[in-house]
Amino acid sequence: MSKRRRAQLIRWAVYALTLLGVGALALWIDWAHVQDAMLRPDLAKEQFPDILTKAAKNTVIFTVFGFSGGLVLGLVIALMRLSSIRAYRWFAVGYIELFRGVPALLTILIIGFGIPIALGSRIPGTYGPGAVALAIVAAAYMAETIRAGIEAVPKGQMEAARSLGMSHSRAMASIVIPQAFRLMIPPLTNELVLLVKDTSLLSVLGVTEATIELTRWGRNATNHSANATPLVVAGFVYLLLTIPLGRLAAMLERRGKQTR
Repeated sequence: MSKRRRAQLIRWAVYALTLLGVGALALWIDWAHVQDAMLRPDLAKEQFPDILTKAAKNTVIFTVFGFSGGLVLGLVIALMRLSSIRAYRWFAVGYIELFRGVPALLTILIIGFGIPIALGSRIPGTYGPGAVALAIVAAAYMAETIRAGIEAVPKGQMEAARSLGMSHSRAMASIVIPQAFRLMIPPLTNELVLLVKDTSLLSVLGVTEATIELTRWGRNATNHSANATPLVVAGFVYLLLTIPLGRLAAMLERRGKQTR
């Protein structure tokens, strides 16, 4: 038997075993109980429109604030990481390693509770503590993305700009960074998708009607109804937010490959 034929037989055997396993699982599950426990249409209907106008709205607001702040701070950290000044590089490396190495949940707790206890004051604003915590964490990841994008721009671009009399900072702002952001759009879009899901961690800061997000909404509704249907609805709304962003990232990545 040839290697190709043997590989085909193994592949078909794997397919058959997988189908048998899925079929056995489908027969074993009590679908009526599953539907009653987590797929009740009446409870799902009760979640609307409040889950969109309150929880989803707050999730989007936290995401926008966190992403905007993280992008600005990440750009600053990335430029410090590329700086010729050693102290700036050390600070940037320390920041990136710290907030990428510490769990995001711990950072959120420190921002929300640790700093107010230490300083006697909290970050102002309804969305302030959560948005700042998300921005600080997101900046550590975005900084590396931005640094990689800047380094991907051919060095000849900077050299040409300097030969025309531009200062290093002006050439970076006018020539290099705009080109780098074209390369960074797909990975930054992926960071945005991750940030949407990370808003679920903000529930540890305490929730009011003005700040409730999708995960806490689903949890509260589940506790109230003693049924998991609200959690499934919350997951569906998350998908409504993240799937279009994921498709956008894939489209931008394909377009970037075509233009290069």
